[in-house]
Amino acid sequence: MNYSRFLTAVSSARKPSPLRLLTDLQQRSPPSLISLATGAPNSNTFPFQSATITVKNGDNIVFDETLMKRGLQYSGSSGIPELVTWMKELQKKLHNPPTAKYAPEKGQMEICVTAGSQEGLCKVFDMLVNPGDNILLDAPTYSGTLVTLQPLGCNIINVPSDQHGMIPGALKQILSRWDPADAQRPGSTIPRVLYTIPNGGNPTGASMTAQRKREVYELAREYDFLIIEDDPYYFMQFEKPWAPTFLSMDVDGRIIRTDSFSKILSSGLRIGFVTGPKPLVDRVVLHIQSSTMHTSTFTQVSYLLLKTGTSEQSMNLSCSIVNFYQMQRDAMLHSANKWLKGLAEWHVPMAGMFMWIKLKGITDTQRLITEKALEKEVLLVPGNVFNIDSSAPSPYIRAAFSQSTPQQIDEGFKRLSELIKESL
Repeated sequence: MNYSRFLTAVSSARKPSPLRLLTDLQQRSPPSLISLATGAPNSNTFPFQSATITVKNGDNIVFDETLMKRGLQYSGSSGIPELVTWMKELQKKLHNPPTAKYAPEKGQMEICVTAGSQEGLCKVFDMLVNPGDNILLDAPTYSGTLVTLQPLGCNIINVPSDQHGMIPGALKQILSRWDPADAQRPGSTIPRVLYTIPNGGNPTGASMTAQRKREVYELAREYDFLIIEDDPYYFMQFEKPWAPTFLSMDVDGRIIRTDSFSKILSSGLRIGFVTGPKPLVDRVVLHIQSSTMHTSTFTQVSYLLLKTGTSEQSMNLSCSIVNFYQMQRDAMLHSANKWLKGLAEWHVPMAGMFMWIKLKGITDTQRLITEKALEKEVLLVPGNVFNIDSSAPSPYIRAAFSQSTPQQIDEGFKRLSELIKESL
């Protein structure tokens, strides 16, 4: 695949930082290497000597003096090697991507560590999106994606979706305005990027079926565009077996996947990772070199110790977290049926932490939620903030079941029902 045609002019112009390459070389070299090259500060001058973190199961994670020095020092821009290796093995086990066995120039699977999946997305968009480009995404969508894309001057094209995610037939209809034969023609306006949240979409809670993913992937092959699979709720799917991912279907090397541990280990430590064809992930690393330089080494070392062992242990942790969020979801569904029946419509979220609720008889929830709901001391998100045009009226609201107790959820929906009745 000709990956260079997908790159922005800025991304194409980026060159490796010689000093960053030295840091990467040093962290992969034996202790016997004598380095007189790097400008890293001397770790012996740092004030932190050791630390012990107690995990909920009673285990202690110990940062001795040697490990502390490493965690407080610069590291390579793609991530510390041991963590990258573990992440690669995790992706192979979870998704069995065909590209794992490809040659680098053919789109071999590569991974880099990012400061949460949001940083990865930001770098990917900077790499791929030029002013005037047509970008496909399912809307409503994550507001963080919209605020990243809109300043880039691209044309965002909304692909209709429902409770099962993006609708392939609607995507095909949109694409029919172009001739697939023009995909590689210079100056072609055919979309080169499609963005989607396939599981537990934010804000809708929708999850794509395997069949829909296969149909969307075939359209990507026909029209030769890349798919950004933003999957922060992958580990929070409530029904098994989990649907196969776009990465697991990727025979061409056209999937860029962003993952996050924010929802299952820690949101504040900021660890995510980008998986995709090596020529593009290597380019993401160049963007990291010129901005954050690398994800916090201390955080990476913490995760490396916390995940100690096998991917099975990580999956066991994920299962316990999924059970918690499934009970939270069920509590919200119970309260919705109790207080909102006849006043609103919703579907059952199959993953994630959100319920997307359409209020009946109310065309726009903006003032209702931002002003009147606050007066009743219940905080929700109006649907318009997830639209491409945030000024357009929306009858929807997003309710999160992640933090509130079932009792708080019930009281919140009671207050919401009173508010709706007062507004009709």
